[in-house]
Amino acid sequence: MSPEKLSYMANQIARFFASKPEEQAIAGTEDHIRRFWDPRMRSQILAHLEAGGAGLDPIAHAAVARLKAGESATAR
Repeated sequence: MSPEKLSYMANQIARFFASKPEEQAIAGTEDHIRRFWDPRMRSQILAHLEAGGAGLDPIAHAAVARLKAGESATAR
């Protein structure tokens, strides 16, 4: 899937949680991506983040960064 499509999807999730306090919005977005996205999609959005994360809204960007940190921690 293209980085643009993945960013669009992550931003839609972030917009859903945007009415919550920022920390809850980030956590909710990260949880949704971790639980419901296919592992290939998660890998692709993480690669997109490493390439700069163009097009990700701030909440989505923070959520994907948190997802990356969580996956790095479990890989150790």
